[in-house]
Amino acid sequence: MMRGINHQNIFEDEEDNYQFINTLDRMRLRYDDEGNPCGSNCTYYAYCLMSNHFHLLIREREESVGETVKRIASSYVYYYNRKYGRDGHLFKERFKSEPVNDMAYFTVLLRYIHQNPVKAGIVERVKDYEYSSWGEFDGTVEPVFQICDTRTVLNRIPYKELEEWVNDPLDDDVQCLEIEKKVYSKPSDDQVWLQIKAQTGATNSATFQQLADEIKRNILRELKDSGASHRQLERLTGVGRGLIQKL
Repeated sequence: MMRGINHQNIFEDEEDNYQFINTLDRMRLRYDDEGNPCGSNCTYYAYCLMSNHFHLLIREREESVGETVKRIASSYVYYYNRKYGRDGHLFKERFKSEPVNDMAYFTVLLRYIHQNPVKAGIVERVKDYEYSSWGEFDGTVEPVFQICDTRTVLNRIPYKELEEWVNDPLDDDVQCLEIEKKVYSKPSDDQVWLQIKAQTGATNSATFQQLADEIKRNILRELKDSGASHRQLERLTGVGRGLIQKL
């Protein structure tokens, strides 16, 4: 995430938003001396442009995230200052960042980033906001204009499930980049089973699946809250990921 200095707007009109998206597009690729694409600097999974800041879910490739974001910011500041006849800094200090270590937090970020305009009261529905990557997931942005790797995401999360998640509001106290790290500190398999056994008596997936549905749902919710990933819970308990994701 990167903010405007003193919380000032960094996007004033439609042109500014599309200029920034074009900048994202250019900076993700490497080019040879003749201007032909020859590699990848990074991969984008999601973005959202707000009036005074932007969010970017990014994976580094042939250069560091810091180098990529610096080039994105520098290019956009040059455009912005020239357009509005100003000099000096536009962004506040260095960007904020943190690693994404599991699929659970990855999906939280996808939801958080796309829900920003709804939380801010700009639109009522995620799909109504023009300056985020959601249009690339739902197909309203034509493939030739897409800059995010939606295929990798949709290969792991079916579109219908992703759409339900993205439209299911996160709790108001969820603030990405500021969430206590312990929330996403993944417990070991042994710790998961100790918690299951202590509360239900089950010691393996077969006995767990014989429990009453409400008991299973409650313990799975508690395990998710303690940091267990969807994949880990599916693997250990035998409960389908779709059910786990909806809890």
